[in-house]
Parts: sequence; C-alpha cells; structure tokens
Amino acid sequence: MSINSPSPDAEHPSPPASTLKSTLWRISRTLLISYLAICVVMIVFERELVYHPPTPLPNDQQSGQLGGEEVWLQAADGTKLHGWFFAHENPRFAILYGHGNGEDAERNSRLMARLRDGLRASVLIFDYRGYGLSEGTPHEDGIIQDGVAAQSWLAKRMQLSADQVVLYGRSLGGGVMVALAEQLGAKALIIHGSFANMTDVAADRYFWLPVRLLMRNRYESEKRIKHYDGPLLQIHGTADRVIPLRLAKPLLKASPSRNKQFIEVPGGTHNDRASADVLRTIAEFLENL
Repeated sequence: MSINSPSPDAEHPSPPASTLKSTLWRISRTLLISYLAICVVMIVFERELVYHPPTPLPNDQQSGQLGGEEVWLQAADGTKLHGWFFAHENPRFAILYGHGNGEDAERNSRLMARLRDGLRASVLIFDYRGYGLSEGTPHEDGIIQDGVAAQSWLAKRMQLSADQVVLYGRSLGGGVMVALAEQLGAKALIIHGSFANMTDVAADRYFWLPVRLLMRNRYESEKRIKHYDGPLLQIHGTADRVIPLRLAKPLLKASPSRNKQFIEVPGGTHNDRASADVLRTIAEFLENL
C-alpha cells in the first residue's frame, strides 16, 4: 500500500491574494508619503537652497581702501540696501554689477576695482536684500526690486537714462540683470556663468523631484530676454559643473539681439574670477558698442 507524500504547495501554501495586495499597498503608500514629505521639505527650505548669503565681513572694508564709496539705496517697498560705488575720474561707461548667490559686494571689491580701471567705467555693486549689510530676506521679486533701485540710482548719479547703464551679472546675478534689462533696458548686457532658467538648473540637480512645478524663485531669463534686443555678451566656462554649458546656451538662442556673442572659456569653472582674457573680451565688446 503506497503512502502519498504531501506536495510542497501543501506544506507551504501561497498567501492569499488579498494579503499580497495589502502588503504592496502599504509599501506603495509609505513610499508615496515619504516622497511627498521630501517635496514639502524642498518647498519649505527652497529659500535656503537658492540663497547662500555669506557672513558679512567686519567694518574695516577693503572696498574703501580700493577707492569705493559706500552707498545706501532704498527699494520700492522700503527695504534699505547697501552697496559700493567705484567711480572712475573719466568714465566711458556706467556698469551695474550683480553678484552670485554665495557672495556679497564686499567680497567682490577687487574685481570692481579691476572693472573700473580696466574698462574705464564707474561701477556700482549692491547687495541683494538679506545679503551683506542690506536689510530684508531674499526672494526673487524683492531682489529684482533691489536691482531696479540700484540701476535707477546709478543712472541718476551718472546723469544718464536707465537704459544707458551696462548690466553685468554673474551666476544668480545674471538672472537679476536679465530681469532689469527687460524692465528698464540697458546699453549692453553681460552675462557671466549664468543660466537660461534657474528651474532647469534645479531640475538637473534634483531630477527625481518635480522642481519645475514646485519652485517659486524661478528666474526665467529665457522668457525675459525676448523683451530685450540690445547688445548681449554671454561668457561661460566649459568645465562649469554648477551650471553646465548646455543650460546656459538657450539664453543666447532666445535673445532677439542682432549684436550677441557667446564666449566659451576653456576649462573654466563656475567660481572662476574674471581673468585678464575675459576682461579684454569685455573691453572689446564695449568698445564696439
């Protein structure tokens, strides 16, 4: 008489389909909640991710030693802003400079003196709200207000119209200067190591998040530059990993200007200061205006 052994399936019965679905649902729900929580955190801390104002330097500023004049401005909403004006005794140009998101006016004092002397220009650099000694908290609309106040101040000081000011912006400052060119015009626009859209930079870094939907500080330069048809010089390092070259070039393409140039700096990185070659390029660009 044979004895039938139990089958493996009988010894280890499969879990009911409803139990498996329940487990998958719990895992999916946990992952979804975690993802949404990360999105919320990114929204809450967006300002800290975009803006990195350094600790203000002591009051024995290098800017004053290099011939800078300390100035105070006021934005349209009453925010008090700090800056430095580097006057040339016989200026050919008036330049407004917008700095990057991790620096301030005082840390750019040597560059401002080089621009003044090398370009024969009177130069104003200002700190966005929340930077340096300026009051307030940084956000896109407010910083653009700050730029409008700075451009208006410089034009008045130089006895020019606002659209006769040369705008020069690096990194974040490029986004600010494009917005000013759209609103007030400019004699020329110089963009150094900046982006076509800040949302593209964020999406490139956080590709797994819907940053284009979530971001409030967008700096959509590609859209704004379509309203400025004046001279444009765009400079970008080929080894820039913060804002890759491919995220900068759409800005030039979108520009309706008939006088526009894109200069690639071989091996240049994001935080390189303007070299002697770059300053010569800028000088030639301004000479040909």
